[in-house]
Amino acid sequence: GDYIFYTDWMWTSFVVFSISQSTMLAVGAIYYMLFTGVPGTATYYATIMTIYTWVAKGAWFALGYPYDFIVVPIWIPSAMLLDLAYWATRRNKHAAIIIGGSLVGLSFPLFNMVNLLLIRDPLEVAFKYPRPTLPAYMTPIEPQVGKFY
Repeated sequence: GDYIFYTDWMWTSFVVFSISQSTMLAVGAIYYMLFTGVPGTATYYATIMTIYTWVAKGAWFALGYPYDFIVVPIWIPSAMLLDLAYWATRRNKHAAIIIGGSLVGLSFPLFNMVNLLLIRDPLEVAFKYPRPTLPAYMTPIEPQVGKFY
């Protein structure tokens, strides 16, 4: 199966996803908090993203992929820290952005590293669950470039 691909790119994937998802959480939640003025918005936002990922995980599982194929990121504790920072710095919106964003950026990768340590080894998954095969009419044909005989 191609789940071995994850083990080849594991560290790169972790770094890229940590940066992109913590940025998505911090920017999205701070945007909502600054315009609504409601502390607790980041936790609400993170809960919605978690539920969306559970739905995606269920959809991939229904398609025949192993349960560990989609790993749900741990957004909620980092979002709670962001809400706490916003609540503590309500008078200074720039401090909310800097302190809250830093807390999310530092805590999110830590929570997710623990999360990734708890899932099964991708190599074990790759050998237990071969990749679902495509039907014959969808199988790509290798181009016969340069073969004139």
